[in-house]
Amino acid sequence: MGPAYGGWLPGVGQICYGGDYNPEQWPEEVWHEDVALMRQAGVNLVSIGIWSWALLEPREGEYDFGWLDRLLDLLHAHGIHADLGTPTASPPAWFFHTYPDARVVTRDGTTLGFGSRGMAAPSHPAYRQAAVRIADRLAERYHAHPAVVLWHVHNEYGAPVSEDYSPASTTAFRAWLEQRYGTLDELNAAWGTRFWGQVYGAWEHVGVPAATPTVANPAQRLDFARFTNDALLACFTAERDAIRAHSDLPVTTNFMAASCPATDLWAWGREVDIVSNDHYLTAADPRGEVGLALAADLTRSVAGGKPWMLLEHSPSGVNWQPRNVAKRPGEMRRNAFSHLGRGADAIMFFQWRASRSGAEKFHGAMVPHAGTTSRVWHEVVDLGTELASLAEVRGSRVRADVAILWDQESMWAQGLEWRPSVDVDALERITTFYDRFWRDGVAVDFAHPSQDLSGYRLVVAPSSYLLTADDAANLTAYVEGGGTLLVSFFSGIVDENDAVHPGGFLAPLRRALGVTVEEFLPLREGETLQVALDGGTSAPGLTGVVTGDVWADDVAVEGATVVGTYVDGPKPGGAAVTRHRLGNGVGWYVSTRLDVDTLASVLAPAYADAGIDTPGRPEGLEVMRRHGDDADYLVAVNHTPVDHELPLDAPATDLLTRDTLERTCVVPAGGVRALRLPQQLAAPGAHAPSGSSTRG
Repeated sequence: MGPAYGGWLPGVGQICYGGDYNPEQWPEEVWHEDVALMRQAGVNLVSIGIWSWALLEPREGEYDFGWLDRLLDLLHAHGIHADLGTPTASPPAWFFHTYPDARVVTRDGTTLGFGSRGMAAPSHPAYRQAAVRIADRLAERYHAHPAVVLWHVHNEYGAPVSEDYSPASTTAFRAWLEQRYGTLDELNAAWGTRFWGQVYGAWEHVGVPAATPTVANPAQRLDFARFTNDALLACFTAERDAIRAHSDLPVTTNFMAASCPATDLWAWGREVDIVSNDHYLTAADPRGEVGLALAADLTRSVAGGKPWMLLEHSPSGVNWQPRNVAKRPGEMRRNAFSHLGRGADAIMFFQWRASRSGAEKFHGAMVPHAGTTSRVWHEVVDLGTELASLAEVRGSRVRADVAILWDQESMWAQGLEWRPSVDVDALERITTFYDRFWRDGVAVDFAHPSQDLSGYRLVVAPSSYLLTADDAANLTAYVEGGGTLLVSFFSGIVDENDAVHPGGFLAPLRRALGVTVEEFLPLREGETLQVALDGGTSAPGLTGVVTGDVWADDVAVEGATVVGTYVDGPKPGGAAVTRHRLGNGVGWYVSTRLDVDTLASVLAPAYADAGIDTPGRPEGLEVMRRHGDDADYLVAVNHTPVDHELPLDAPATDLLTRDTLERTCVVPAGGVRALRLPQQLAAPGAHAPSGSSTRG
């Protein structure tokens, strides 16, 4: 049976609300209490079966579905839908006993044992066969069960262990390389194996990049990261296809956007029917709401702008961070509405009822250990009531005029050893630029550098270390066609094989930016430098002196206008910030690391070039807009301890109170507002990303 899925979850007309439900941890009498409490909380969807392989298949080839039959019938009787998981993230003890060579082996040769979560070696044939078999049996039995509306394959692919160096992986990697390169001559050329005498003369000599006496071949390690992604993705598609043989229901798997670097999200987004994500606040970050927003925008972008599902976040603290910081009163609600405002049509948690045993017994839950008299429970019930009133928001979409480039392959390559400075981190640059846009109230998509970018007014490349010639040509065409491109340092350095581009650093973006880089000038630990900004007539208003750190370039100007000059540091008087007009567009280059506050100075004229107006809202007032067929929806979240007044561009209806508002509304301290507004036509350039790339 082929996939016929073409929309949202069948029969679900609301914002989905619920979480992971693990009833196998409890006596069956507790199940009846649970479904009654779910009704009270407004829960309409639960994820089940994710950790149940040992119960569903207690011995190889022997199945026990009786308990799952009773559970699904109970859920359906109470009007609760099921996201039915395949349990393949945690194979049973019998599997590892029968197939001991299917265990994951780390890079240093350690074989990982049983007794935790985590997948078997993804390339091992026995694991693939067992995973497909249990997925097939589940779909065969439950494809027509009225409670089931969604299939959920595995759990958080690539977490906590991604790379596997087992013999099965070695065999599969070798086959992957033969398919990619065809001949050893091509492999040797791509990997640059004449350096350090690494030339291969037979395929059987090629292995995984296990621990070596010094640094392993970086091109080999980059290919192994690609292979690992492909191996994990092959596991997903094998299970998905087994399910589709019986069911036309949508199939998903839960990503960990921005925090699971093993997966190339653009490739995965093309394979799932609905994109879904898990997000947990970084407890050590006092402004964790910014990281939440980044992950949400990235997830929506991978979904091609379509609504997506938040399958997990925590009602309060999480179990596995160094400090299990509890969410403050109202914080769970703010987190939920931020996800909603950024395109999520499902607000789900891990988990429903707190576990009494196991590694996550201190993890927050919708029904915490304190029970239904607790603050958390009351907030869970209140949130369910509010989300039930927002059904009309479902299906509306977010528009953005700005795109940040996100390329996991580039991040894999940049993260390898022996780069010019250990202080240069790809995710740090992306996060810093994103934070600037968040503070400026500018809606952001993420995009791959190979995508059609013509709909965006401004594209930012915070960290495009690996940039193929084709992708650089795409960015150049974007500028020539009228776009504004801003590129940060250590970009455009290597090609797809981690080889420096012909012509040197930044060479493939020479036409777009009007500069190249003659030499990297990284700073010593703790050093800073000063940059004098003078935009003149090309960037009026760009003035003053700002501080950079970590990095400087010796920039060779080839047509660009210098609008920022190094006052000191390793290249006094050298170009630090440049602006270049090409065709109908503009290319900016920033050759030092600027912090989130200092970036405001450079982004202001870039906004002007792109024709972007910033709303000038108070910092900490997060405002998002979703666009529907007949109306727009404004979601405002106040992360500050004081009330803020929000101007409106038209009369609005408060969807939570049903009050009518004229030209302003107050977003209370620590509170949220959800408003219906008249439909706003798409602004010129407003764009929904394709969610795909052309790179093979």
